[in-house]
Amino acid sequence: MPYEPRWPESHGEQTDVLPVVRPDAAPEPDAPANRTKNLRKAGWIAGGVFGLLVVVYGVDLMVSQGSVPRGVTVAGVDVGGMDRAAAEQELRGQIEPRLTRPLAVTAGDVRGSLSPTLAGLSLDWARTLDQAGEQPLNPFTRLSSLFSSREVGVVSRADDTKLAAALESLRGEIDREPAEGTVKFEGTNPVAVAPKPGQKLDVEAAKAAVVEKWARGETLALPVTSTPVRTTPEGVQAALEQFAKPAVSGPLVVKGDGKNATVKPDAIAAALSFEPAEGGGLTPKIDNAKIADAAKPQLKSTEKEGKEATIVFEGGKPTVDPSTDGRAIDWDPSLKPLPEVLKKTDGREVPAIYKDSPAKVTTEQANQLGVKEVVGEFTTGGFAADSGTNIRVVAQKVNGAIVKPGETFSLNGFTGPRGKPQGYVEAGVIENGAPAREVGGGISQFATTLYNASYFSGMKDAGHKEHSYYISRYPAAREATVFQNPNGASVIDIKFTNDSPTGIAIQTIWTPSSITVKLWGTKRYTVESIPGSRSNPTDPQAKPGPAENCHASNGAPGFTTTDTRVLKDASSGREVSRSTRTVRYNPQPKITCGPS
Repeated sequence: MPYEPRWPESHGEQTDVLPVVRPDAAPEPDAPANRTKNLRKAGWIAGGVFGLLVVVYGVDLMVSQGSVPRGVTVAGVDVGGMDRAAAEQELRGQIEPRLTRPLAVTAGDVRGSLSPTLAGLSLDWARTLDQAGEQPLNPFTRLSSLFSSREVGVVSRADDTKLAAALESLRGEIDREPAEGTVKFEGTNPVAVAPKPGQKLDVEAAKAAVVEKWARGETLALPVTSTPVRTTPEGVQAALEQFAKPAVSGPLVVKGDGKNATVKPDAIAAALSFEPAEGGGLTPKIDNAKIADAAKPQLKSTEKEGKEATIVFEGGKPTVDPSTDGRAIDWDPSLKPLPEVLKKTDGREVPAIYKDSPAKVTTEQANQLGVKEVVGEFTTGGFAADSGTNIRVVAQKVNGAIVKPGETFSLNGFTGPRGKPQGYVEAGVIENGAPAREVGGGISQFATTLYNASYFSGMKDAGHKEHSYYISRYPAAREATVFQNPNGASVIDIKFTNDSPTGIAIQTIWTPSSITVKLWGTKRYTVESIPGSRSNPTDPQAKPGPAENCHASNGAPGFTTTDTRVLKDASSGREVSRSTRTVRYNPQPKITCGPS
């Protein structure tokens, strides 16, 4: 069988190849000389390159002497490598236009502008270029400047007073108080109002920011201090969706006794407001009075109006007009379920809760007051027709008033405002010693008449004030004036306290020429008035009257006088008390009209 070559299959069949071991080869005789030659050549090349770099460095250093270092920018303007004169010219050309253009600024979310001229801002060109420094000697720095830039900024000059004033003028646009988010209604459409944090311009920090950055030509952010708000946009939106929209989705029904009232969505919207709540949300606030005002007219027939017992005077004698207890809707508890009811889109009903309103002065109480005889009265007259109208209106209001034992009667408090809506008209008054006119003129005559009726009834004076000038138709030191602000607030009042054990009823009798006030009760005292003499007279001074509606007067002297009230027991005649009041009247000036 012929032989076929094959790969050895067993270890014994394999042949190990061993490396050939040779004796050390002897070096070629010229190898050291070649190595030295190569080293010498590399040295010459390196030296040449280094020398070239030194030459290039020297030339670069020499040609750039006095120039701005490479890579330098000033307020974004590249001036690297320029000589100082060229650099300054370039800066002036690029930056000077910014000196007159308004500088755009932001402060929080507010945008505005600042005039560099009005703010006293300017640039120091020489010091700006000085900031760039000298040419660097470090070759690596010089090399890196070929591939990078360095912003050195400008050197600003600022007039501190002008800059502060310019920034202060921006406060009107920038500063604001924090505004909480809320929901408002446009008709019946609820609208979310996003919260706005408060902010205030930090003038000192803003001055530093302006001086540093104003010349860059970019919008400048001014620093502000912020005041946070409690609400969040998410909380406002939740109140809108979860309460405001359902609240005006339909009418509200108030179920009365035998009759219902419907409150329409526009009335509901007018009664709703919102306040910040914890967690960034809003709490709805419902003005129950507005809801009630919308429902009251519809439910009036289900209520019963009460009436106090009063004293009426028929045939010259007092009789009791009986009291009537009332029954009315108690609106606060009736509307208490509203916060939950208004969240719903159906079943929007609340039941009206009624309460009884007993009369404050009942028929029985009036009969027990002991009102049986006149205990004091007084009459005055001599008023003009327009003043008489006002006296009649106030007399009708006061007629039949009851003052229980221990109570204090206040004329201003009892009548309330005395203006045109109440039936009062314009009439004569004395203002700063001169005749004038105002609505309600003449009421002081009623006040004087009432004061004297209480005086002769033996009532306790609880406060009154005489006129500043003496009026001859009134008893000196025994008269009173009253005054209210236009809104009805009391300024000067007449008050008396019923310190008797029985009640007092006030009767007024008006005629076109007189007013009489009688106090009815149970008589305790006889009263005597002792007028004092007049002393310390003061002559009147001349005073020009107004240009229009001037009324000349002769004036009257001022003086001091007294009045002494003596109270005696009505049964025994024994003197109970004696009190003296001293009054100083100013001189009434002579009013002249026309050219002096």
